[in-house]
Amino acid sequence: MKTLNLKSVGKRTAAIGLTALLTASLFVGCGSSSSGSSSSSSSNSSSKTTETKNLSGNVSTNGSTSMEEVIGALSESFMQKYPNVKVTYDATGSGSGIEAVSNGSTDIGLASRDLKDDEKSKGLEQTTIALDGIAIIVNKDNSLKDISIDQIAQIYTGQVTDWSGVGGDSGEIAAIGREAGSGTRDGFETVTNTADQCKYAQELTSTGAVIEAVKNSKSAIGYASYSAVENSKDVKVLTVGGVECNEKNIKDGSYKVQRDFNLITKKDTKLSDTAQAFFDYATSKDVADLITKAGAVPTAQ
Repeated sequence: MKTLNLKSVGKRTAAIGLTALLTASLFVGCGSSSSGSSSSSSSNSSSKTTETKNLSGNVSTNGSTSMEEVIGALSESFMQKYPNVKVTYDATGSGSGIEAVSNGSTDIGLASRDLKDDEKSKGLEQTTIALDGIAIIVNKDNSLKDISIDQIAQIYTGQVTDWSGVGGDSGEIAAIGREAGSGTRDGFETVTNTADQCKYAQELTSTGAVIEAVKNSKSAIGYASYSAVENSKDVKVLTVGGVECNEKNIKDGSYKVQRDFNLITKKDTKLSDTAQAFFDYATSKDVADLITKAGAVPTAQ
């Protein structure tokens, strides 16, 4: 019978056990590293998804009635993208929208004119998202087809009061316009050089009201956002100096009666995360098609 050397067996057993332990340790370590990396990646991805889905709250906009089509399209698209967000629009006119930003009663103002120096001095700034033509409109039964900027000025300052004076059929002219503070009025009077000189038969508080007044009066002439009359059959849009009011001519500047569509914010006031997200969306290239379909010419392309 062979006698075992217990001391030798003990050493071999300990060595085998140590080897097994180290090997197991190696596999566990590798598994732990892989698992940790996967968990971290999953956590980051989940965080980003949650952040997007959880965007919620209200965004208030206030101002230009001429920007109704544009702001409506942008708001609807943004709310579809973020169902927990509500974007509101208060159509008060450019001047009121600018004032609302200044006094903090709205998140983003809407102005269809550029800021004036005294408004900039209050810390306000504008971001142009589109260009818009100011269409010169007459009743659809009016025989006139074209008018010059000088003739427009003569009509609105009262120098010409009969349509025959600008090449139309004989008849009294009723000059329809917007109220003081309107961005459309400011843009129109700036281009025609008629500020503080116009003699209006009616001063109305919205683009829609001007269109309706011209539609219902053969003697009327008015001005309105191109986006509001682009496909209208209720009124006739005149060419100005032989140039049609359309997207191409507004974009290349050949149609002279135009202005900016602006978002108005306050430099020293931080927007909420939700309002900032809407602002970034509205000023991005992603919405160019939406703005075009709304009848304006996007500036971010």
